[in-house]
Amino acid sequence: MRNIILSIIGLLLIIGSFLIGSQLIENKKKPKTVPEKIVKTVFTDTVQNGTIKIIIPANGSLMAKRRVEIYSEVQGVFRTSNKLFKTGQEYRQGETLIKIDASEYYASVQSSKSDLYNAIAAIMPDLRLDFPEVFPKWRNYLNSFDLNKTTPILPEMTAEKENYFITGRGIVSSYYNVKNLEQRLSKYTIRAPFSGILTEALVTEGSLIRNGQKLGEFIDPSIYEMEVALSKSYASLLKVGEKVELNNLENTQNYTGIISRVNGSIDATTQTITAFIEVKDDALKEGLYLEAKLNAKSEDNAIEINRNLMLDGDQIYVVRDSLLDIIDVKSVYFSDKKVVLKNVPDGTIMLSKPVPGAYAGMLVKPFEAKKAEKISIKDEDDTLSAMKTKSNKVKQ
Repeated sequence: MRNIILSIIGLLLIIGSFLIGSQLIENKKKPKTVPEKIVKTVFTDTVQNGTIKIIIPANGSLMAKRRVEIYSEVQGVFRTSNKLFKTGQEYRQGETLIKIDASEYYASVQSSKSDLYNAIAAIMPDLRLDFPEVFPKWRNYLNSFDLNKTTPILPEMTAEKENYFITGRGIVSSYYNVKNLEQRLSKYTIRAPFSGILTEALVTEGSLIRNGQKLGEFIDPSIYEMEVALSKSYASLLKVGEKVELNNLENTQNYTGIISRVNGSIDATTQTITAFIEVKDDALKEGLYLEAKLNAKSEDNAIEINRNLMLDGDQIYVVRDSLLDIIDVKSVYFSDKKVVLKNVPDGTIMLSKPVPGAYAGMLVKPFEAKKAEKISIKDEDDTLSAMKTKSNKVKQ
């Protein structure tokens, strides 16, 4: 019995080995599967050369074109005036900004003016006797002399003897000494050089002001300038008086300015040239950050594409017979996001969006917008049909 069982097991092993071997032989004879070619769908554009305006972007902060830093040339106590010396206070041209107490100095000026008046009065008898021809004009000068007003100019001395006589009595030196004191007395009152607004106030009424101390800043809010630094390659393109488009960072407000000045030298460190853009608008404030777009020049027979479509060595991908190819181009201008190219023939089909892993000879298929539109419409119809069917089932 045992021998029979062993014989059956051996026979089964032989049959199994034969079947497995046959299966292996059949699999070996089957043809190898050929992998399907992958065709990538790409977005393309047809090249049409034209005139491209090269716009140079720049940015900067606004500063008042007319601004004054207020300093004191004298010392004294800040006296109260009609308007408070506070930030944001507006003043008209000629209106008093700061008035410093000058009572003591005013008294010394009046004393010097009185000495000049007495000196002239003392020589009047001698003038009547020795120089009767010039006596009337000096008498008129003395009669017009007012201690409460600015000292008038001395009469013109025409004769040589008159000049020697007047100068010898110390009249001329006394006169110029008084004028010097009056000039310094005027510095105790600081007036607005133009109509504007106070943007910085560093002192308050009643405080002691010292010689050379900064008191504040005063600007004209009607006109501003923006300083921009541009590459030296644009130096020949900048023209004074050319219009410039400006906008804020949010791109919600647009303004129009003009190039008012261009620096005559190039910064040796940064190799940039500085230009100043003048702009007027009631909504503008000093310190506002703006972006400028300067019209540099126009390039004929050129196209503008995104920078991410450019390859190293001034090359781009084009589509020829459903295959990617590479052609050489000439780059004219680079911006942050765009590049202007030349030497691209009209009618060339080029990529409009970058393709990951692209290479020359890659099999591609241009994206068909109409086909995609039909597919989306069909999907929409299928969705509406499914919704109607579902609604009918619910009703039932």
